[in-house]
Amino acid sequence: MRKTLFDYHSVFHHYRFKFALQTLDYYYGRNIMNARKITDWVYALHADITNAPYFEGFWPIPQGVSLNSYIVRGNKTALIDLYRDWEDAPSQMDSQLFSLGIKNTDIDYIILNHLESDHTGFLRDFRKTCPNAQIITTAKGAALVRNFCKAFPEGEDQDAVRAVKTGDTLDLGDGVVLSFTETPNVHWPETMMTFEQKSGVLFSCDAFGSYGAVGTDENPERIFNDECTKEEHEHFESESLRYYANIVASFISFVKSAIEKFAQTPIKVIAPSHGLVWRKNPAEIINRYLKYASYNAGGSCEKEVCVIWGSMYGNTKIGVDAVVEGIKSKGLPVRVLEIPSTDASVVLAHAFSAAALVIAMPTYEYKMFPPMAYILNLFNRKHFTGKKALRIGSWGWVGGAKKEYDEAVTPLKWDEVESYEWQGLPSEDDLKVLRERGITLAQKVLA
Repeated sequence: MRKTLFDYHSVFHHYRFKFALQTLDYYYGRNIMNARKITDWVYALHADITNAPYFEGFWPIPQGVSLNSYIVRGNKTALIDLYRDWEDAPSQMDSQLFSLGIKNTDIDYIILNHLESDHTGFLRDFRKTCPNAQIITTAKGAALVRNFCKAFPEGEDQDAVRAVKTGDTLDLGDGVVLSFTETPNVHWPETMMTFEQKSGVLFSCDAFGSYGAVGTDENPERIFNDECTKEEHEHFESESLRYYANIVASFISFVKSAIEKFAQTPIKVIAPSHGLVWRKNPAEIINRYLKYASYNAGGSCEKEVCVIWGSMYGNTKIGVDAVVEGIKSKGLPVRVLEIPSTDASVVLAHAFSAAALVIAMPTYEYKMFPPMAYILNLFNRKHFTGKKALRIGSWGWVGGAKKEYDEAVTPLKWDEVESYEWQGLPSEDDLKVLRERGITLAQKVLA
């Protein structure tokens, strides 16, 4: 069949458009990403980091992590939070700004809720592309912009940074107003949150976040919680717990204080800097964080026992099996984690949520088994207080681990079952005592 002139024009325009997209693909080095609309004037941008092994240099992220930024538009345009130059994150942001028809020079304000490098590592280079944009952050944040980020070359006007405090606002025009609330130590001292009053979007930075890339191969632009299946939500819940235990747990009182500051705020959307954007039922992630904050005190933990054990030649492992047998006889769930093969990041998450811990290790050169010493050091750093606990372990020619252990856990104020040690292989009498110790620990949890 002969093609009409219209047909040929259609084919021409089709391929011209396809060529344009391919050119952009080449320019950006990846598929074109679109910003996601939260409201007509608020948009989410995100970059999924999938090839980096660690977050903060040592927390493993096998499922990746997202870096989220946001555009808010009135008569003026604000960019809320930024990325570091990690993988192709800057080009992903460029792509999404392009999808909104925004050039960097269109940005009037750069709102920095938090100055850690995963949010600001690209600041100095990015600001060169929008030199007239005013940076807005807290007073402590302003000092970090200058001294930590080195965002200003020598001699440049440093009045381009505006320091704000709780209650200050920024009117973008057309009824779009940003309000700022200082939330120190969630999780750096300079941190704040930003609330857009018209849409009810809370830009919460590190609070209410999680590990895990949010996009998928099928839907790389996915970012909203209501786009996930039940199984995906279970995954993100696990990753939000691990993220909290790794990153935020040290600052329990500040987390509670931050949440209290927004108790009367009509929040409709939670927009964190990592993880899903909660546009449906944001109270779910808020309540989840409140639950996490209660774990530090031990009173509202999950009624389960986390057994953390390490063994040189298997003698301590035999004792662990006896304790676990005793715990399970009372119907209590048990999670058993071997170290060092289980990463500390995972140990922290499960130990954090559990009401009770079993710490099992041999004496090593008169002191604690080194991988366990590291774990207990992290427990102190993260303030894992108020747990029920039992310590057991074997020794070879001499003991000594108990002394160092006692010194390590005294600040944590654990409610401890009497510890138990034995030399070499445990005897039948040893195993009987160990089973009884497990039963006693379980009863403490169930009481």
